[in-house]
Amino acid sequence: MPDFRNIPIVEIGPGSQASAAEDGLEYLAMPSGMQTYRAPLLPEPEDSEGLDQAHRLLAEVLAALADWQPGNRARRVDLDVLDSVNRRFVDQVLGEGEVSVAYEAAAPVRAQESVLAGVWRVQHRDQLGRVLRDTIEIGDVPELVRDATFVGADSRLDSACDTDDPALQNAPALLVELADQLASWRTGDPVHSINLSLLPLSDADLALLGERLGVGPVTILSRGYGNCRIGSTAKRNAWWIKYYNSQDALILNTIEVCDVPAVAQAAAEDIADSVERLDEILSLYRRSDA
Repeated sequence: MPDFRNIPIVEIGPGSQASAAEDGLEYLAMPSGMQTYRAPLLPEPEDSEGLDQAHRLLAEVLAALADWQPGNRARRVDLDVLDSVNRRFVDQVLGEGEVSVAYEAAAPVRAQESVLAGVWRVQHRDQLGRVLRDTIEIGDVPELVRDATFVGADSRLDSACDTDDPALQNAPALLVELADQLASWRTGDPVHSINLSLLPLSDADLALLGERLGVGPVTILSRGYGNCRIGSTAKRNAWWIKYYNSQDALILNTIEVCDVPAVAQAAAEDIADSVERLDEILSLYRRSDA
């Protein structure tokens, strides 16, 4: 699992958008380098002696994937029962996918999606980074993202500001809009998205938005076409989302009001593909055992 300390923090203040001096007819390179599924390099079936623990655990993962439906809570499978050889085999099967999650708290958690969409390696750690619990979760997103991100967060947003301040352009109106959405939004409501890239925003606007929303405990990095960096805010159901191209230039800057941004979630059709892929892997070893 990668060192999540290297996940970039989602910037929400001055300098987080292109300045007027940077405007002009300079076309940004479009995102590239999309990751695609590659079958993992695994031991030959005849060399798989002693991997019964891993086979049984992965069969449990497969069953959970096959049973998963949108709206289901994530299923958890404990890896601490495996010896080092079996754990290494599971590591090979899972690999590393496109989405990683860092939860910063007294008991930090790091999660990494595997190459199988909807299968997450989740590690609970202590303050020194030592792994206390190592698990696999099966679902569209690790359970902590829904359960822990906004615990204790306030949905009230202070929208009062000096509308006569010449440094402010659109922040006052955006704060009123966000305050209304945060107060009324409920699970199941449509996502409310504000595209900041389409609005003239000064450094003072961005600083005020960042100050009022605050920074939450969850950072999510999604690597596909370029990077998508998602930061929870200190206000319940408010997320700040930035899309970068392959040259790390900001191409889209948004605030979303929702439970979990869709870009962070494994799609149902991708989870269905994971069922087929994992079954194909395990079928090689089933024939070997027959």
